[in-house]
Amino acid sequence: MANTQYPESYYAASANAVPPRPVLQDDVETDVCVIGAGYTGLSSALFLLENGFRVTVLEAAKVGFGASGRNGGQIVNSYSRDIDVIERTVGPKQAQLLGEMAFEGGRIIRERVARYNIQCDLKDGGVFAALSAKQMGHLESQKRLWERFGHTQLELMDQRRIREVVGCDQYVGGMLDMSGGHIHPLNLALGEAAAVESLGGTIYEQSPAVRIERGANPVVHTPQGKVRARFIIVAGNAYLGNLVPELAAKSMPCGTQVITTEPLGDELAKALLPQDYCVEDCNYLLDYYRLTADKRLIFGGGVVYGARDPANIEAIIRPKMLKAFPQLKDVKIDYAWTGNFLLTLSRLPQVGRLGDNIYYSQGCSGHGVTYTHLAGKVLAEALRGQAERFDAFADLPHYPFPGGQLLRTPFAALGAWYYGLRDKFGM
Repeated sequence: MANTQYPESYYAASANAVPPRPVLQDDVETDVCVIGAGYTGLSSALFLLENGFRVTVLEAAKVGFGASGRNGGQIVNSYSRDIDVIERTVGPKQAQLLGEMAFEGGRIIRERVARYNIQCDLKDGGVFAALSAKQMGHLESQKRLWERFGHTQLELMDQRRIREVVGCDQYVGGMLDMSGGHIHPLNLALGEAAAVESLGGTIYEQSPAVRIERGANPVVHTPQGKVRARFIIVAGNAYLGNLVPELAAKSMPCGTQVITTEPLGDELAKALLPQDYCVEDCNYLLDYYRLTADKRLIFGGGVVYGARDPANIEAIIRPKMLKAFPQLKDVKIDYAWTGNFLLTLSRLPQVGRLGDNIYYSQGCSGHGVTYTHLAGKVLAEALRGQAERFDAFADLPHYPFPGGQLLRTPFAALGAWYYGLRDKFGM
């Protein structure tokens, strides 16, 4: 039996201590079987347990092994495609409901951290940094859009103001969202898993779902056991594989790369990010960065379509970091890793139900830290018979990638190349 450990990363090296979790080796019965112990699965489990359901979580590796434990750690509101795009796609009524939910995920994270005393280095404040006048105009429109849906913790920043919060001279301005922020993502997942167990939920690690037996009383099979449930929630995202073929057909795993410096010390760290906000730029293929609790810089960016692991992550990301902060040219990189997220053609999440009792959410398209926490609440509501918000997501249109699985990777890479050129030349 494989024993899959966390990949080498800063997060794994600085993770809070947790007890060992068992491998499923029996036949068990439960109300809800959740497949995947990332944010979507853990959020679903918590909301269900708080409402009296019995919950069993199956994890193929370890809690937070996938994107939930490897991402940039940034709390960013809304979706990968913003509310105005949704409104043009589905009309004002459905967009209103989705818009009202667009800022809920960050509130759920903060509520979880407070209620369950999760130690995950939570800090408030996120910056969207504009590299051109066109991008600044987009931020001005985005502020008006978000304020239309009741989100008011926003400040537009001119060139002078953004240099007060980011020690980088390449930005013409930006927008500060004080309801944004950053966390140690793996420790958030580990804390949520402990909360699940404190409420009587069970999490099995090293217990991959290998087959779902569908029907009135569905059964999830693992290599050494099985779980019989009233409902199943599929929350594997980019690490689901082909367990549910109809979900794999409309999505594509993609890799993003992250590096972490050696500790910078208080003076240099404060010179880079004086208020300890996190930052992402406004390019299509964006860069993102923040400080850790021990004053390292985490810097990420780039996309590898098809989720291949690059041979030299530092060679890809370090030049991006030095373009923003040339003063770090002699700083050592202590960690470099990659992690997969799941891309959809629309870049909107895919939510739905297979038959009467198998629910799923996937395809955050690189915007998952906040959305996954919202998704858990929406899925739990649906299982309780309150499906209005679930239906708002489930009714979003989704399409297979042109050319099917064979051509989806080169198709997406070609699109990214085009948008990368637009970013480069300010088009």
